Amino acid sequence: MELVCRRALSREDIAVAMDIRETVFIDEQNVPSELERDGRDDRCLHYVVLLDGIVVGTARVMPLNDLFKFQRVAVLPEARGVGIGAMLMQFMMEDLAQQSDANTKYFFLSSQVSAISFYERLGFEICSDEYLDAGIQHRDMKRATKI
Repeated sequence: MELVCRRALSREDIAVAMDIRETVFIDEQNVPSELERDGRDDRCLHYVVLLDGIVVGTARVMPLNDLFKFQRVAVLPEARGVGIGAMLMQFMMEDLAQQSDANTKYFFLSSQVSAISFYERLGFEICSDEYLDAGIQHRDMKRATKI
């Protein structure tokens, strides 16, 4: 089993990432398509994880003034349970920590409540009360960019 994480390199990578997001968020979690397809993809860095050469996971990061906002972290159901999501998150954090402005930013995300422990294991800490987003309970989380 060969796992490779990298930034999305082509339109094809982005198209496959969008298909994965549709499967996970729209089909599986019933997020309305107009919320998932929010028109912000062109402002984001996109990442993919490949299992034996096939894209099975994705995420995007929106760089903002004082933070890197992780969004749309998704792994296909058949590829879950072997650490692919954690590997992708770790890769993205290491990649972003190399940015010239990384020392002035922090990592931020809006976690589904069911995924909080996953992000806590990656060093994120809760920084908000619970709120509803796309019909799913969430809490904001953050961590320093130092790895």
